[in-house]
Amino acid sequence: MKSKFVLGTVGLCFLLVAGSSQEQQKTDSSLTTHEWGTFTSIAGAQGEAIVWQPQLEKDDLPSFVEHIRNNRLKGGLSGTVRMETPVLYFYATHPTTVSVEVDFPDGMLTEWYPHATSRVSTKQLDSPIPQIQGNTTGLTWSSIAIDPGSAPEFPAEPAPSRYYAARETVASPLGTNSSKGIEHEKFLFYRGVASFRVPVSAIPMKDDHIFVSNLMRDAIPQAILFERRGEKLGYRYLGMVRNSSIAQLPELNSDLDRLAGDLAKTLIEQGLYPDEAHAMVETWKDSWFEEGARLLYIVPRDFVDTVLPLNIKPAPANTVRVFVGRMEIVTPATEEAIETAYAQGDQATLAKYGRFLIPILETMISRSTDQKRSIELSAHVNLAYRDIAAQLSASR
Repeated sequence: MKSKFVLGTVGLCFLLVAGSSQEQQKTDSSLTTHEWGTFTSIAGAQGEAIVWQPQLEKDDLPSFVEHIRNNRLKGGLSGTVRMETPVLYFYATHPTTVSVEVDFPDGMLTEWYPHATSRVSTKQLDSPIPQIQGNTTGLTWSSIAIDPGSAPEFPAEPAPSRYYAARETVASPLGTNSSKGIEHEKFLFYRGVASFRVPVSAIPMKDDHIFVSNLMRDAIPQAILFERRGEKLGYRYLGMVRNSSIAQLPELNSDLDRLAGDLAKTLIEQGLYPDEAHAMVETWKDSWFEEGARLLYIVPRDFVDTVLPLNIKPAPANTVRVFVGRMEIVTPATEEAIETAYAQGDQATLAKYGRFLIPILETMISRSTDQKRSIELSAHVNLAYRDIAAQLSASR
């Protein structure tokens, strides 16, 4: 009996060691991944994110970026969130191979690069985006070759695009197989449209104040109120947002360089490397800092992992995911600026609001108690849709 016990103990120890070894093999201690991206939304009359059509404009992505096949569907997608330019970097000490799966269960992935295998959700979704049934809600890069010592030639085109700023890091180059051969890049890139409740709301109040609320249990690590009117701009850091608070819009006495530097510092504090933070700000500064008022906030990591599950095999020793939430706020100043621009035929001012013009007008209509004004605003919406349709048709 004693010998059997000893043998059993030895066998058990062997199994434990083997199991421990297998667990270690699932994690690559020499690999680190960092990701950044943006969730863009618009605050409606009640302060929460409303449904809009974020892709009703021509994007500036290079032609080598893959799109969902149905371009008509893509242009007409509606949702509460436009997920913009998540990029996933890898840092390896030696050549290695990984697989990556990303899911967007409440939305649709619409663009990506390098080549990936698209996956379709099989579950029925209760979503304001009925088009996502039977479409791309997940992507798989099954065999990514990461080579920190290589210097491959990355694809590029002469036309300007914010896409390329993300390459300005020391991340390890990677390659994936496609029907066109090996596609090289500094990161994995993807975008999408979804309908989920974002973690904040923002309601304009009197005297340039905004009622900001955290709609979830986890605290918002950092929030910033931003406003720009013409060449004047300002921003105010709100700090951590745990519940609700009233904040005043900033004085328009700052400059872009100062704001870009402060925002990059915030991103570094959240875990990004300095060159990654700089790349993110360079990618989006022409959009984040455009005309209007908005709330920029750091999305809690648990929220990101819930709405955008990411699975990497073998698992990196460290994974950082930093997403910035962007919520447009239709303030009285924005309403006045748009109505004045329509009255004066000022197309240059209207163009500054770009893809947000229609949802801004629709929010103004939902707030209005003046029937005549509502009719005029509705006419502006119809005209804006017509202009966008003409622009999209001309670009094809």
